Amino acid sequence: MRKNIRNISIHYIQYGKEDGLDLVLLHGWGQNIEMMKPLGNQFQNYHVTILDFPGFGESSSLKKSITIVDYVEILEEFLKELKIKNPILMGHSFGGRVAILYASRNPVSKLVLFASPCIREERKSWKESFFKAIKKLPGMNQIGEYAKKYIGSEDYRNASPILRETLVNVINTDLSKEAAKISCPTLLIWGTEDQQAPIEDAKKLEKILPDGGLVELPGYSHYAYLEALPQVTNILKSFL
Repeated sequence: MRKNIRNISIHYIQYGKEDGLDLVLLHGWGQNIEMMKPLGNQFQNYHVTILDFPGFGESSSLKKSITIVDYVEILEEFLKELKIKNPILMGHSFGGRVAILYASRNPVSKLVLFASPCIREERKSWKESFFKAIKKLPGMNQIGEYAKKYIGSEDYRNASPILRETLVNVINTDLSKEAAKISCPTLLIWGTEDQQAPIEDAKKLEKILPDGGLVELPGYSHYAYLEALPQVTNILKSFL
């Protein structure tokens, strides 16, 4: 199924119980509907909606870079078109960032965030410090683009130029103030071995949220919600 939002064709699926509570699932960066279906399939008594964000899956590619605010505004228009109000919102990583901003400005009955850091902090690796230092040396001013490719995340390296710029926009946006505005019950589910979003990020976010709680999954990674799907499903069913 498709909806046209701001001249962007949004691909989405819906299934489950038509008169059930609305459950909206938001995938991570570089992912698509398929990454959220294993989770959505556990909630057949709910009315499940999963979409491909613009630039991913079968939704339209981006013609220019956008910000996380743009993604949220597109999601707001999309859910309005589907007449979905006050949903249960679940997001992984980037999808969780979108969910945080959405929930700070729209009614949400419950919010679940999987490995979704929102606090912007400078974390310079030794490689970044090294390249910044040698870039100042004579003849080294052309190293910038190489350095970006070398020290960037896998998501950054795999992205198109437009998506790279969009990813930078998203990552550089601090959502601490927005997280503090979320009034609905919020559950954080995080793998303790997450290298992309360290568990320390989850603990900081939990302190910001007015009504937040953290469940740590020992030994699991950034994709803990899939790696420990049966355990996560039981946790979610208790929360919902």
